[in-house]
Amino acid sequence: MPRQVDHEGRRRLIAEAVCALADESGLEGVTLRDVADRAQVSMGAVQRCFRTKEEMLLFALAHVGDRIGERVRARLVRCPAQSAGTALGHAATELALLREEHRAEARVWLAFLAQAAVSEPLARSVRANYTALQDVFTRLVAEAAGDAAALPDPARQARTLLALADGLTAHVLIGHLTADQAQDVLHAHLAALWEGSNTP
Repeated sequence: MPRQVDHEGRRRLIAEAVCALADESGLEGVTLRDVADRAQVSMGAVQRCFRTKEEMLLFALAHVGDRIGERVRARLVRCPAQSAGTALGHAATELALLREEHRAEARVWLAFLAQAAVSEPLARSVRANYTALQDVFTRLVAEAAGDAAALPDPARQARTLLALADGLTAHVLIGHLTADQAQDVLHAHLAALWEGSNTP
């Protein structure tokens, strides 16, 4: 009887191989053969899972986005009694990938962003990720501000925070800021946001 293949498990294995290669040298030169070698599967196995390199990259991008998004969601539900402002700070910290154990993931995410700049299908996927995160951040900003009149545009504040988190990821990766300095920038921004919302 032929051995059953865990198709979804193999797709995830291949996605991890893509991420490992992206961590080492970006995505531009990654080939299906490189991925097959890293995943220790045949070229045919890769091609049975993904018809094209683009399809493979889209799946790997979703894999990375899901992992980061899951951590953000976990921080939001871990302490249900936390204030919306605290939850927002935790979520933004997770998104910025500032901790040492997430440094490789940060390199992979920025490799995908660079590739998305020249690939519309990848750009669409990244935009969808950002839109979902922006919706969560908008809700948390509005809840933390309390009085909507005190902070008239939560969506704009959410966009700013999302852009700041991504920028801090890049600044830490290239060594312009330490993780502690980046965390300080993030905390200062959030503190200023809440001070502004409480100004009469």
